[in-house]
Amino acid sequence: MAILIIAEHDNSTLKSATLNTVTAASQMGEELHLLVAGEGCAAVAEAAAGVAGVSKVLLADNAAYGRQLAENLSLLVAELGKDYSHVVAPATTTGKNVMPRVAALLDVGQISDIIAVEAADTFERPIYAGNAIATVQSLDAIKVITVRGTAFDAAASTGGSASVDRVSPAHDAGTSAFVSEEMAKSDRPELTAASVVVSGGRGLGNGENFALLESLADKLGGAVGASRAAVDAGFVPNDMQVGQTGKIVAPDIYFAVGISGAIQHLAGMKDSKVIVAINKDEEAPIFQVADYSLVADLFEAVPELESKL
Repeated sequence: MAILIIAEHDNSTLKSATLNTVTAASQMGEELHLLVAGEGCAAVAEAAAGVAGVSKVLLADNAAYGRQLAENLSLLVAELGKDYSHVVAPATTTGKNVMPRVAALLDVGQISDIIAVEAADTFERPIYAGNAIATVQSLDAIKVITVRGTAFDAAASTGGSASVDRVSPAHDAGTSAFVSEEMAKSDRPELTAASVVVSGGRGLGNGENFALLESLADKLGGAVGASRAAVDAGFVPNDMQVGQTGKIVAPDIYFAVGISGAIQHLAGMKDSKVIVAINKDEEAPIFQVADYSLVADLFEAVPELESKL
């Protein structure tokens, strides 16, 4: 049977997490179908049709799916998912909201946040904040899965020639309605897709001092993140949080500035290719995972580092 992949998008652009999910799904089976559900999202479907490895794109263009409300989208996915062996989505905020509902509607278990595919029914996923890896086998007829994008390479966004088929079901559960949204706007790369991430912790002292990191990140063309301690202290908004309860990142280089290195934070960034830690406490746990460690006052080290770039 084929595999159904739920596309992550904003009605105009196909998100990069979808490409990583396609790679994961390709290791479960050969026939990949991609569902694009939204409103006015034909351009996304066209982009999805070009993704290498995808054989068919299902386009559900309806106002009921315009804001990706989980109550509505899950009904569509569950209806379509009955004809597939696997239903797969990125382990993003949307995926984590929709897929448990899909699993419940299909009366199957969910396998969350997989990082490796051993077989079509066997997967690896982190537990205990990433300190252990569980191998999970599912005997359900339909496997409902979310994928940690940082664990898989992105599929090529071009080279495919999938057909685009429109699907007609329009489900409005009537239990929720979109009211408003406040979007953080930035000229910097998206945190989860950036090749360079500069993150700060409680050692910054206050939100104004994050300007040091922003200046460094801008020079490197990177994104700015934060530890939970910095977010909880009100230094920065929670959409910048990296960690077990924040965003999972795996950039080419990760700067941990004034971050102690609690296991909850490490769970969100330890897959980074190179980790650079700056902390005045030489006993900070972050140094145990860092490739480059600098025991220094960040207020002196960061400006000096920037001046050398």
